[in-house]
Amino acid sequence: MNYIDISKEDIKCHFKKKYGEVSETGWSPKRRFRLGHTLAGDLYECKIDKLVTSNTTWIDVGGGRSLFPNNPRLSQELSTRCKKLVSVDPSDNVLENPYCHEYAKKMFEDFKTDDRFNLATFRMVAEHVEKPELVIRNLRSMVVPGGLVVIYTINKMCPIPIVTRLTPFSWHYKIKSIIWDGQEKDTFPVSYKMNSKKELDRLFLDQGFENIEFSYFDDTSATINSKMLNLIELSIWKIFNKLGVKYIENNIFAVYRKSEG
Repeated sequence: MNYIDISKEDIKCHFKKKYGEVSETGWSPKRRFRLGHTLAGDLYECKIDKLVTSNTTWIDVGGGRSLFPNNPRLSQELSTRCKKLVSVDPSDNVLENPYCHEYAKKMFEDFKTDDRFNLATFRMVAEHVEKPELVIRNLRSMVVPGGLVVIYTINKMCPIPIVTRLTPFSWHYKIKSIIWDGQEKDTFPVSYKMNSKKELDRLFLDQGFENIEFSYFDDTSATINSKMLNLIELSIWKIFNKLGVKYIENNIFAVYRKSEG
């Protein structure tokens, strides 16, 4: 089910703004474009781009130093477009966020404000939440009736998250740096308490939200820095796609709306 519709033209427009003309961009986005594949993170960016208007009062939870780490242009555009943007994150990274209008360096379940929001986003943070019931309860208090909560997170039943759960945390950054680069200060412990439809529905429906969109976005980012491995993975993805089968690595995209009552 799709509450936030994005068209092929929307995706093409996003691609051009983020990566430039196909003929001039690097091998990785060029290959994806030619094979008709869109990164899960790019789909998320397209969806949020559709949601944010001049009337949006937005709270971004756990976003650290950026709304979209690999898309500063869109981060700036949406920061300027929305009415208000508050970022809440316990990490020092939030102090480096140039896009939020206000920020709070604390756990979200401990955050209090008189502001009310019609959009809350959790981009790749739900997997780190230790006390989901408290988080959703706090959300309920500050999201207006009809307001939306967007969860973009890891599907814990996929191979990489399963390996992560079985691996000591001290190894996580070493593995992550090989696959995605990044900085050690961006690596945090995972708990996977909000990483399935069953878990998310239980948490949100109990607090007066309804699920209005739930999708799985195929995730091929693990091989994005290796030409050969990426070619192999995209070839496998293409087979899954032709068969109409969900790819083995995927991320969850879910939208919950607070009931009007």
